[in-house]
Amino acid sequence: MTGAADSVATLSGVRVSGPGKEFLIDDEPVDIFIEDGRISDIAPAGALPPQGRTLDGNGAWAVPGLWDNHVHTVQWALAAERVALGGAGSASEAAAIMSSAAPLPDGRKVGSGFRDAMWPDQPSLALLDSATGEVPTYLINADVHSTWLNSAALRLEGFDSPDGMLREEQAFEISRRLNAVDPERGDRAVRDAGERAASRGITGLVDFDMAWNADAWPRRIGAGFAAHRVEFAIYPFDLGRAIRAGLRSGELHEAADAPEAGRGLIRIGPLKIISDGSLGTRTAACSHSYPGDPENFGVLNVPTAELAELLTTATGAGLSVAVHAIGDRAVTGALDAFTVSGAVGTIEHAQLVRHSDLARFGRLGVIASVQPQHALDDRDLVGRHWAGQTSIGYPLSALRDAGVEIRFGSDAPVAPLDPWQAIAAAVTRTDDDRDPWHPEERLTREQAIQASVRTALRPGEAADIALCGYDPLSASGADLRGMPVMATMVAGRLTYGG
Repeated sequence: MTGAADSVATLSGVRVSGPGKEFLIDDEPVDIFIEDGRISDIAPAGALPPQGRTLDGNGAWAVPGLWDNHVHTVQWALAAERVALGGAGSASEAAAIMSSAAPLPDGRKVGSGFRDAMWPDQPSLALLDSATGEVPTYLINADVHSTWLNSAALRLEGFDSPDGMLREEQAFEISRRLNAVDPERGDRAVRDAGERAASRGITGLVDFDMAWNADAWPRRIGAGFAAHRVEFAIYPFDLGRAIRAGLRSGELHEAADAPEAGRGLIRIGPLKIISDGSLGTRTAACSHSYPGDPENFGVLNVPTAELAELLTTATGAGLSVAVHAIGDRAVTGALDAFTVSGAVGTIEHAQLVRHSDLARFGRLGVIASVQPQHALDDRDLVGRHWAGQTSIGYPLSALRDAGVEIRFGSDAPVAPLDPWQAIAAAVTRTDDDRDPWHPEERLTREQAIQASVRTALRPGEAADIALCGYDPLSASGADLRGMPVMATMVAGRLTYGG
């Protein structure tokens, strides 16, 4: 990992794109001067003598450092050692893949990324048992809201399920247990994943790992993590602990002896509440029932009154909130809770929004933290399971037109942690040879980049910068998805390339 010795004082010969470009006259190369981790000046290339260490940008396009505003960090990091099931076209195929998979060192088989909502057959306990025998085997849905276990795994974990499927809180508990690996192993995986993120221009992420992150991140910094900034979430089961510890959103959270390269990277994030389910598991709380299941309107994991109480408690303690709400009933309930509590923060996902709630979003100042790639991954699911819904599916432009601030993320490992994929998805609304899906919800390139950054390239701002091979403001959808990143820096310190 690069460190303080890799700090750059002059970034020379770059062209500016994205937020900050509006302050420049043309696209001619400039030199960006950095002092104490912030941009101190921007001048035409060669107009001023370089200062300190110089990094030659060679005409690359400089953009503000990119953020992923929704990551399950440990689960994303560990996905590299789990069996990939995204290509399984049926339950039988997924079971066969796990049959030939090698167990992990702890003797369990773990696969992730399956999407059973479009399978022609149903997951069953007998099917998985016949393929995996007595080896404890776990299959995690791409949306993480359901898991498919064989009998050996169910016995080991102390759960019972006629078909082997566990949903919502039981599925979350399984994921928490699988993610609770030895800290050295988990931290190594997070460090490696952070370096991969930096290679895509990432300078910050919001960590929604379902654990007590207040201890984990200072430990990782102490062990040398320095790839990007982090805002870590707190879950309701730890809310009392967080309040007793005096944690407040936005404050720095680091050990006094943190290495220099890791200073200033970790901040306390929001209280995360999962108020409903997901489309893939058919548990997102909706106004209309799911086809073929007239009694199923999804589930509210947290009743509206309880949600309002949690938001009120968090607000009184100085914590912002991030409310997972996918179905339109859940989004309405979340906005109701924001209204009565005076909380500030985000609604995560907002995949189905009533027309009448768009203006409420804007009036309340609630941020829509969305994952544009989900719209493309789910377009066929929407056609099957949400065809009768009358609310707006996966809105982007509609939210922005209502005055709502939008932030992009991936929900990794649900989608790859690649901000350029999110930007391309928002701009094009397609990632195959099909026409754009609901093109009226597309954003402009400027709007998509704005939703992916926290700063601008102008004096006084943090020197969080990514150097790109193409101008994002004119690149095609394919070029955005494959955007070459030559270097990434956080507060002027190189975290990738250079």
